[in-house]
Amino acid sequence: MINKTPLQDETAVTVLPPSSELEDLASLQIDKSIRIATAPDLPKPATTYFVQKRIVDFLGSLFGLILLSPLLLILAIIIKLEDKKASIFFSQERIGINGRAFKMYKFRSMVSDAEKQLEALLSQNETTGAMFKMSNDPRVTKVGRFIRKTSLDELPQLWNVLKGDMSLVGPRPPLPREVKEYTAYDLQRLLALPGCTGLWQISGRSNIGFNEMVELDLEYIKSRSIKMDLLIILKTFKVLVGSKDAY
Repeated sequence: MINKTPLQDETAVTVLPPSSELEDLASLQIDKSIRIATAPDLPKPATTYFVQKRIVDFLGSLFGLILLSPLLLILAIIIKLEDKKASIFFSQERIGINGRAFKMYKFRSMVSDAEKQLEALLSQNETTGAMFKMSNDPRVTKVGRFIRKTSLDELPQLWNVLKGDMSLVGPRPPLPREVKEYTAYDLQRLLALPGCTGLWQISGRSNIGFNEMVELDLEYIKSRSIKMDLLIILKTFKVLVGSKDAY
């Protein structure tokens, strides 16, 4: 069955089921707006894995939001005090499993017109491929620099996990403009539910380039299991304690 979901600016991602007969379609573009990726011929996890994963995601995000509610409130107050006219939260369209677009939530860590300033900063990109990373991004606020360094800005994504848009563990959800630059090989990242953390985050994060991130994501998709997810979550906590790779 073909899964086709429209993206921003009439761009779409189509993911086809694995089949040797479809190999020639891997790099096909239709009307310059349809991107096609053939799913790799890999063993698919048992149905029980997806059921268990959703239970872990639902309970983990629910308890996380409840237990961290005092911290979430404190962060919200601090962010608002720094700029009373700007919003506390930042929502952005991201691309999830099989090209499905959704709104991802974060604590605002940049100035309110950050997206408008991006074009002028693209030449200073410090990573490779279809991503933008800048260690001393002038758009980041004082509070934002701290919450990005400690990944506290990511906590509102627990709401995305609770809703089912994301998982606790999975590939980083890309922006629509990033997906437009993907090759058919890169599009395979969209075969799994995006996550708050993953192999990329525990392997170096901002110090890892786009191509390496894709390989780590595909490695995860090939080997995913509940045990692997739990190990990644535990390693994420360890990385966050002394993280030097986030910006």
